[in-house]
Amino acid sequence: MTAPALYPLRFEPLFQYRLWGGRRLGAWMGAALPGAEDNTIGEAWILSDRKDHASPVAEGPLKGKTLTELMADAGQALLGRFAGRFDRFPLLLKFLDVEQMLSVQVHPRDDQVALIPAGDTGKTEAWVVLEADAKSRIYAGLKPHTDAATLRALNTATVDEHLASFEPQVGQAVLIQAGTVHSLGDGVMVFEVQENSDTTFRLYDWDHVDPKTGKRRDLQIEKALESVNFDQGVISPVTPAVQTTAPVRHEQLLDNAHFRVERISGAQAFDVGVADEPRVIVCVDGSGELEHADARYAMERGAVFLTPASIGACRLHPKGPITVLDISIPDPS
Repeated sequence: MTAPALYPLRFEPLFQYRLWGGRRLGAWMGAALPGAEDNTIGEAWILSDRKDHASPVAEGPLKGKTLTELMADAGQALLGRFAGRFDRFPLLLKFLDVEQMLSVQVHPRDDQVALIPAGDTGKTEAWVVLEADAKSRIYAGLKPHTDAATLRALNTATVDEHLASFEPQVGQAVLIQAGTVHSLGDGVMVFEVQENSDTTFRLYDWDHVDPKTGKRRDLQIEKALESVNFDQGVISPVTPAVQTTAPVRHEQLLDNAHFRVERISGAQAFDVGVADEPRVIVCVDGSGELEHADARYAMERGAVFLTPASIGACRLHPKGPITVLDISIPDPS
């Protein structure tokens, strides 16, 4: 089979009901949300190579093809020098609208294979804050002297006693290593990048009752406690590493074994993507056009493009100030 010709691939979002979600993603992304106003959408999966939720291409000759299908048909062209290292695209990207509180939860490490479903991985993730209310909160890490017994008995009255937290500010980035106890909510929206995993263990769910079932969600306290890194301590927002400030600002927000995230801001044209490796470009503010091979593709807030390894760099032409996140896969250590 001849591999399909690739180009900058924009994907349609996959919206997910969550009891803690809201309806702000529609206006923020300029997209129609499914369902009525009481259908709370907590997540937009904006790049997903998972059997149950595979992102479809939004435009061009490959419209309707899923990322999973493209990985099977054109994996070498998509991944370049990373081809053969991954059976599926290794990252999962989302926007979250957390109107209520996300459950207090933890994810296992890659080496905790007994806790991970077959074919999945551990889950290190990170957030970039898009919007926050005055009452919004991010919980990340443990306060001193917090142990398994206190986490097992966690409740609304003791969360602030045992979990570290801060008031999120727009633009902050927070790295949540696997094993970190975390939560967020009360009116915060974030971009999330993570290992391609859906393995989550809940310690406490704020006594939420799902209006669709009339029931509380299950907890997985013992598996969660097995996953917790009790030496993690307090987690704070990362300090961006500023690389250039003019004419375009480049900041390294996140750099770990699973993903790198660079924030690029400016009003003049600049390149995104590189030859022989895939990049994911996510627009979080402003608008412009992405140019490749004499074609231009609209880039608005909320848009996500995968630039395949085979096409190399693309030129982004802003229409006024624009901010994008450039997500890449690190070399193996």
